[in-house]
Formats: sequence, C-alpha cells, structure tokens
Amino acid sequence: MPTPAKTQLKIGDVVGDLMRGGMPVRFTAYDGSSAGPEDAEIHLELINQRGLQYLVTAPGDLGLARAYVAGDLVVHGAHPGNPYEAMQKIKDHTKFRAPSASELITILRGLGLSNLKPPPPPPQEHLPRWRRVMEGLRHSMVRDAEAIHHHYDVSNTFYEMVLGPSMAYTCAVYPSDTATLEEAQHEKFDLVARKLDLKPGMRLLDVGCGWGGMVRHAAQEYGVQALGVTLSQEQASYAKEMLDREGLSDLAEVRHLDYRDVLESDFDAVSSIGLTEHIGIKNYPAYFDFLHNKLKPGGRLLNHSITRHHNRPTPAGAFIDRYVFPDGELTGSGTIVTAAENSGFEVMHSENLRVHYARTLAHWNDNLVANWDAAVEEVGIGTARVWGLYMAACRVGFERNEVQLVQVLGGKVDAEGNDGFPLRPTW
Repeated sequence: MPTPAKTQLKIGDVVGDLMRGGMPVRFTAYDGSSAGPEDAEIHLELINQRGLQYLVTAPGDLGLARAYVAGDLVVHGAHPGNPYEAMQKIKDHTKFRAPSASELITILRGLGLSNLKPPPPPPQEHLPRWRRVMEGLRHSMVRDAEAIHHHYDVSNTFYEMVLGPSMAYTCAVYPSDTATLEEAQHEKFDLVARKLDLKPGMRLLDVGCGWGGMVRHAAQEYGVQALGVTLSQEQASYAKEMLDREGLSDLAEVRHLDYRDVLESDFDAVSSIGLTEHIGIKNYPAYFDFLHNKLKPGGRLLNHSITRHHNRPTPAGAFIDRYVFPDGELTGSGTIVTAAENSGFEVMHSENLRVHYARTLAHWNDNLVANWDAAVEEVGIGTARVWGLYMAACRVGFERNEVQLVQVLGGKVDAEGNDGFPLRPTW
C-alpha cells in the first residue's frame, strides 16, 4: 500500500489557532495562508522561513520581535517609527497557548522539523541573562556599565532626533493639554527643582544624569552648584560640551562615573531621574543608604522612576530585557517608599505621573517618524525598528496602567527632628 502523504499544515492556521485571545489583526504568511479578519486595518506579513523559525523557537514577544527587527515580519498599516495602533491591537496577543503533546507533534511535523533550528538573533539583541554572567554579577559596576552602554551609547545624533533639543530621556510633565514636548521637559526639570527647593549657592548631586538636562537647568535657572554622573561616555561627552557652550562650566560638572564612586558629600539636594530602574530591587537598601549619606541634615532627595502598579515580583519581558533595558527591574512605588524610609528618609510626598509618560512617548514616536530616513541612516533599520516598537509598546503600557511613573520626595531629618519643609508644599 502507498504511504499516506504527510499533512502539510498552513502557517496561518497554526498561528491563528495558538494565539491566545484570537488573532486581532490580519496575518498572512509566505506559504499563502492567513488568519484574522480580512478587513483589519493592521496586517502582519511573515515573508520568509527565517521569520517562522524565530516564531517557532522563541514563541511569544521575543520571537515576534526578532522577526520584526530582522525584517522577516512586516507590519502594514502602521509606520515603523510609530507602530502604536498595531501595538494597541496585538500587545495582549503576543503569547501562544501551550499546545497539547499530540498537537505539538502534529504542528512540528506539519511545519517541518527544520524550523526547530533557531537562526542567529538580530545584532541589536543583547545576551541572555545566563550569558551575562561573563560580564560580572548582576548589577556589579562592570555589568551595569555594559548594560548602560548597550542602551544609551547608540548615537547622540539619533537621540537628538528622537528626544528633541532637551535631550531629556525621562518622563516630561505637561502643564497643559497643548504643551509641547520641550515645554513639558522644562516643566519636569523645574518641578524637580521646586520640590528640592533649590536656591543659589546650594549643591546638587544628580545621579544617572543622562545628557545633563537637570544639571544644566539647576545651574542656569537656580544658580546651583551641580554635579552630575553617568555611566555613559556618550552622555558625559555631550553634557560637558553643552555646559561649555552655555557658559555653565563654572557652576556645573558632569563626570563619566558610577554614582557609587562619588566621593563628595554634604549635598543640599540629590536628584535621581530615571536611575532606579537600572540598579536592581535587591540593591535598593544600599542605594538609598548611599544617597542618604551624601546629604547634609535637612537635605532633600527627589527619586523619579518608572514603577509597576503593584509591588509583586515581576520579571521584565524578554523583548525589553534583550533589546531595550538589559538587567532592568521595576517594582511598585510602595517598595521604593519603604526602602527610602528604611534608609532614614522622611518621605514627604509621592506623585504619579503615569499619563504624562504616555504623552511623552507619543511625542518621541512622532519625532522618530519625522526623522525616520535620517534615523535609519544613522543607526540602521533594525535599531530604528527596535526604538519605534519599544516606545509604542511602552505608551500602551502606561495608558493601561500596567506601568507608572512616580516621583518620591524625601528629606534627611536632623538630630532634633527638623526636616526643613514648610507646613504645606510650595510647588
């Protein structure tokens, strides 16, 4: 008797069947198969076998991201610099349900066992966590420096295209619905300055200072002696150039330095804007102890960081960990407040700016779209895709209250219990 022909499964049938919650967009594959509504505004097109291998060998957001960044999965109906509408529809549909044993055997045979061999990941992908031990223990100075280099030393020119003239890569604060990104970033720095009650002659330490936005603002607007430190050589070089250009070098300084290596103390204020996400939750006690020790009695700390909407341990997604923030960790603001209090800070105020970060990300995506061709020329198409995807996905996360942005203000109380705060806030 002749051997029965092997069943050839269609890619679209498998993807549509295994996608949790169903396929919310149109999906087509190079074998002519499809899934999802025909009239969907967003269309995902899998154009080759390598893309299928990415999906099969890393099911979920990592495989989808690999295929997209490599150009094997094409999104129609959304600009790669701002695929926000696509992310709105598919963000909750990036996980495949686990097939039964019999289903799995059928799928693998039907799609071909050759697809079980993973292709090399795109060059934009960082090492998996188990491989990063070669760079040092997690959140050691060596490994933190490498993680910061991966994300922040992309290209200052590229960051100017995305962030705009402020070069502020943290949540802006919008004073009105019609405020521009630059107005909102100015308001963010000024809000930090007002909460810290900065005055001429004070000394400010800005840890994780980025391109020096807070340092420059404090010196220029408040006459403060400001020291900023960053692990990114590119950021430090840019910040020093801007301080010289704006004639602020007599008041402000930026060093290429780990904050843990700052030797000076007795600062009147410390600002930490976007650093806590990188230091590791288990290191919060040492982090807040260090900052507390850097302040003089009556000094203030403003900690500005992305948080979760809860305080339960939650690992970062594979895409974020491999492509965006290696070793990054988030938790709820309650954990941050607790750690700060345990280090001796009197926590005076906490403010959630979640909706402001969604607006900030929308403006960054718009900037990337407006500068798309130049951005691709500067960093390459794969890296440009990573940034468009990550910012759009994060915007959805902030809009849905999956993540938040919280400012925590604390003070160092002196031996008599004086904290230096007025009866009511002045900001």
